[in-house]
Amino acid sequence: MLEKEIINFEKTAIVGIVTQNQSEDKLNEYLDELEFLTYTAGGQVVKRFSQKMDKPNPKTFVGTGKLDEILLYIKEHKVSTLIFDDELSPSQQKNISKLIPDCKVLDRTNLILDIFAQRAETSYARTQVELAQCQYLLPRLSGMWTHLERQKGGIGMRGPGETEIETDRRIVRDRISLLKDKIKTIDKQMGVQRSNRGAMVRVALVGYTNVGKSTLMNAVGKSDVFVENKLFATLDTTVRKVVIKNLPFLLSDTVGFIRKLPTQLVDSFKSTLDEVREADLLLHVVDISHPDFEDHIASVNQTLTDIKAHDKPTIMVFNKIDAYRHLTIDEDDLMTEKTPKHYTLDEWKSTWMNRVGESKALFISATNKENFEEFRERVYEAVRQIHITRFPYNKFLYPDYKDAIDKEEE
Repeated sequence: MLEKEIINFEKTAIVGIVTQNQSEDKLNEYLDELEFLTYTAGGQVVKRFSQKMDKPNPKTFVGTGKLDEILLYIKEHKVSTLIFDDELSPSQQKNISKLIPDCKVLDRTNLILDIFAQRAETSYARTQVELAQCQYLLPRLSGMWTHLERQKGGIGMRGPGETEIETDRRIVRDRISLLKDKIKTIDKQMGVQRSNRGAMVRVALVGYTNVGKSTLMNAVGKSDVFVENKLFATLDTTVRKVVIKNLPFLLSDTVGFIRKLPTQLVDSFKSTLDEVREADLLLHVVDISHPDFEDHIASVNQTLTDIKAHDKPTIMVFNKIDAYRHLTIDEDDLMTEKTPKHYTLDEWKSTWMNRVGESKALFISATNKENFEEFRERVYEAVRQIHITRFPYNKFLYPDYKDAIDKEEE
């Protein structure tokens, strides 16, 4: 079954560059992620290309020699898709498509938008994705009319191409305007829905994509959120009422973040991110089994800063401890330098993780519910403190204070 699935995948090659601002190790991390994105979109990476450059070539992103090497490989191995790790300018994408015909040329942004289009389930998510796609497409329309250049010039051949492009640009601009109006309407509706939830404490799950937020949501909220070991398995925000020790609160599962997140998506998914902005407490979920989890934390924190949600009370939740594997070093081996990649969980706990913000980090497995009671207790205490501030005479929190209960009931 798996072999049949892989056969149906598109044969893909990916490309990245090593620059002064991006080391070879960092590039390999990004290409690993790009390969996982490609697999999520339905592709199978058969080749990686990389080149050391001071900065990207403004015309073709990589050098012409490297592009010739890529073209030769694509022809010999019948590769159908070429994906670049960084966003290509419209002119770069047009030039590369000319030099490598009969092969789709995409960049990371285009790939992420394609995955979002596949994953969008609700009308709102589809509208958000379509808006982002139109905004990405608009400056690149000119590259879609290269077929006109194959025709002979002369009388009657100088105007129609440009007219056709301008017509399509006008159509796309009108579509963008329509989609923005539609999103504004839905934003208002969702704002009303959030206000109708009353004064219940709101808790939002945030984190990098594929860290197990939806699995945790299912475990805590007893909900049925779609879970899959692929990037961006969940696009639509899910909100569930959760009760711990008779204390109710709202728990929301939001779209995962990613490095090099396209700006079009940040703009389009404003209402989805509003769930994070308006939350009283954030549960920052981290996949500790991922070798680059510290970079993921930094990326999520940067996105939270960008949407002005970085100052909210946050509990760090390190998930997938069951999948965590550390490299072992012989204690008698004095030649090998011990790095964070060799840390055990106990050693990680004694580092900066031991205290993040005002509380210690949690280490759990959402799949196996390991350390789950500690997780529930910590969340309960955090929600309870917020609840006390909001309802100082709540009878569930102060059952022994009869006067307080009477005052609240009055």
